[in-house]
Amino acid sequence: MATAEQLKALLESYVEGDDDRFFAVMIQLAAHAARQGHGKLAQDLRSFVDKAKLDAGEIVGRGERNPVPVAQPRGELAALLAASYPKARLGDLVLASEIRTHLERIVLEQRQRVKLAARALRPRRKILLVGPPGTGKTYSARALAGELHLPLFAVLLDGVITKYMGETAAKLRLVFEAAARNRGVYLFDEFDALGGERGNPNDVGEARRALNSFLQFLEQDDSESILLAATNHVRLLDNALFRRFDDIIEFALPNIDLAIAVMKAKLAAIGVTRVDWRSMGQAAKGLSYAEIAKACDDAAKDAVLHDRTEVAAKMLLTALARRHDSQQK
Repeated sequence: MATAEQLKALLESYVEGDDDRFFAVMIQLAAHAARQGHGKLAQDLRSFVDKAKLDAGEIVGRGERNPVPVAQPRGELAALLAASYPKARLGDLVLASEIRTHLERIVLEQRQRVKLAARALRPRRKILLVGPPGTGKTYSARALAGELHLPLFAVLLDGVITKYMGETAAKLRLVFEAAARNRGVYLFDEFDALGGERGNPNDVGEARRALNSFLQFLEQDDSESILLAATNHVRLLDNALFRRFDDIIEFALPNIDLAIAVMKAKLAAIGVTRVDWRSMGQAAKGLSYAEIAKACDDAAKDAVLHDRTEVAAKMLLTALARRHDSQQK
């Protein structure tokens, strides 16, 4: 049976015409039913939600899903969350096979979460993304949201973290309460600003309290949302954080083959020819995915603006060299 709070939320969302919240509560009811051993009821509720979304025109044409308007956070949440509905997919990303396997497993478990719940199992949904800047952590969050047709809520840490006693914890509570009400992908980017190691000489009491509160909220969270934390500085994180996550995905700079794959994908539209891709891969060594992509954009624009697409390869080498120079500065 549904809890009183779930029934109340269901009625409130119906009266207010908040379809996103209504569907999210229905999914929570399905998961609750599955955990109670009512697999048929859970499947019926899930089918109802899917049919309702179809009837609303959420899936059209050739089986593609139209963007669903995301209810923008209001009131105090407006300063804590930025909402979007990404169209990115995992197939858009050039990733190491191990990382792709991790992300595909998350998507699979989320899509089959009712089936897992029928056996008292929970899908992966608390994920820590670590690695250098520009290696695909944030874009992976967008791709997960896109694959699962969920809104992406970026947590604005500059609005969450304050110097006043207890205020950061109160704002964190609001974020986790939002995750419980509205299913989505919640991204804590630059996470080391919140999850820094306790006992750091530069630490202050409020920072310790904020981290303790986050650990408590994360451990107690039982929502249907996916919680992602991303950081470029994994060594700064408190050790207590790691065991709270279901999975830790380590991103790295691309090897030569992955760098070549990025460049081929980015330059395909302008028809680059006569390219020594191995040499290009060597020239890109040490650069991140983001830096390589920007170099490709620079080269492509130069080639198009000067009507000289046949020299795009030479322009790319120049653009890669510029990226190396800026990196050293």
